Amino acid sequence: MMRKFILLLLFLPTVLGAVAQDVIRRADGTQVEARVLEIDAREVRFKRRSNPQGPTYVWPLADVREIVYANGERDTFGPQHAAADSARPAVETSRPEASVARAAKPYVIGDYYDDGAVRGVVCELSEDRLHGLVLSLDEAYLPWCAFDKAELRSFGIADSGDGEANMRAVARYIADHGLTWDDFPAFAWCRGRGEGWYLPSIDEMLRICANYNGGDRTVNDRKARNRFNETLTRRGGRRMNRLAFYFTSTERDDRTALCTHTALKPPYVETIPKNTKFLVRAVHRF
Repeated sequence: MMRKFILLLLFLPTVLGAVAQDVIRRADGTQVEARVLEIDAREVRFKRRSNPQGPTYVWPLADVREIVYANGERDTFGPQHAAADSARPAVETSRPEASVARAAKPYVIGDYYDDGAVRGVVCELSEDRLHGLVLSLDEAYLPWCAFDKAELRSFGIADSGDGEANMRAVARYIADHGLTWDDFPAFAWCRGRGEGWYLPSIDEMLRICANYNGGDRTVNDRKARNRFNETLTRRGGRRMNRLAFYFTSTERDDRTALCTHTALKPPYVETIPKNTKFLVRAVHRF
């Protein structure tokens, strides 16, 4: 018995080391269990604990409040990391698989975005043009939900400003009612693009459609639309049609969800039966 106890004590640190993970906490209070690969003056690169063989994720250091490492040590970050400091030497972990970090660069609406894990066309930007939304290269023609007309109901998926919040609401509804993602085809297709992709809310899609038209729908900016579509087609995607309607993740009532179009003339917000097929595009934050 004593021999087994000693062997257990010797083996325990190895087990704990395999289970222990780094924790990255963002300034907004959210956190992710991860394996940190690299930190430099602008970004942190990591693998998610839930998918250690999956893609490498990149978060701006300006969005990170703290990293607690598996050995108990921690790094704390502040607002000073929001600006790139080229004079500051890169701080790297000692893990051999860490790769060289991307250099931060300002983007323009219509640019191609590719960080190795997320690919698409830049459709919305922050004031510093370093962060924003990426629109999927492809699109699908799907119903918002697969219920029959008599089964349609309000699902509590009504956030007008945050499509990610709506995706979480779908996940909760599925779990609470014994359903599957196949019951929500438009959401399932976006989710199937990979972690972090989601069906945009009505406000997000309105801004995307405005940016597609050069940022102002009162001006017929054909060059802006051509730039957007050239990026899509050059990268193997499908161009956006100026007369097309797109589903959003925001529901209107029991039977309908909100949609919008890329055309210049209002009204810009319409309603469509949830079980009717319409175009869907996914977005991802960067």
